[in-house]
Amino acid sequence: MKRSSIIAFVVLGVILIVAIGLLSWVVGSRNHFVGLDENVKTQWAQVENQLQRRYDLIPNLVETVKGFATHEKDVFVRVTEARSKVAGAGNIPDKIKANNELSSALARLLVVVERYPEIKSNQNFLALQTELSGTENRLSTERRRYNERVRDYNTAIRLFPGSLIAGFFSFTRAELFEAPEEARPAPKVDFGTGDTD
Repeated sequence: MKRSSIIAFVVLGVILIVAIGLLSWVVGSRNHFVGLDENVKTQWAQVENQLQRRYDLIPNLVETVKGFATHEKDVFVRVTEARSKVAGAGNIPDKIKANNELSSALARLLVVVERYPEIKSNQNFLALQTELSGTENRLSTERRRYNERVRDYNTAIRLFPGSLIAGFFSFTRAELFEAPEEARPAPKVDFGTGDTD
């Protein structure tokens, strides 16, 4: 075998090994991004479970408060409109925006409750308030977990050299679920004494 043939064979072998290594890296990177994307989607489903739970509680809460505070029509309309927007939201950014509006409307409803001590002593309201409070706590936990998954995914698709693969396979940034401005800082409401901060 000629020396030039051996060199050509070695060069071809090196090129083949590099090509296989590069292909393995591309496939591995893509699979990693798919896994992260699925983690984001799975965690969003958990957020949606809690959002649905809250969504289902709202009509009963509104009706209970409405029974005591009939002239607070504007607040009830805002809650109802915000709830309708949640039902009509299609994609994740729209759902986040609609749910942030609903959170703001619910905060205004709870301010109304503070004006009516008789509401705070109503057993239906107390049960609904406890259920809503638990749901909000679970929602907060799921929203935090979702944002952690989004952060991991967004970081992975932006870091070089993975960003090349992410761009080639059209992986795009996921939307964080951030609390609305008016919810920072959260108002403290004490349903037992009627005091607010």
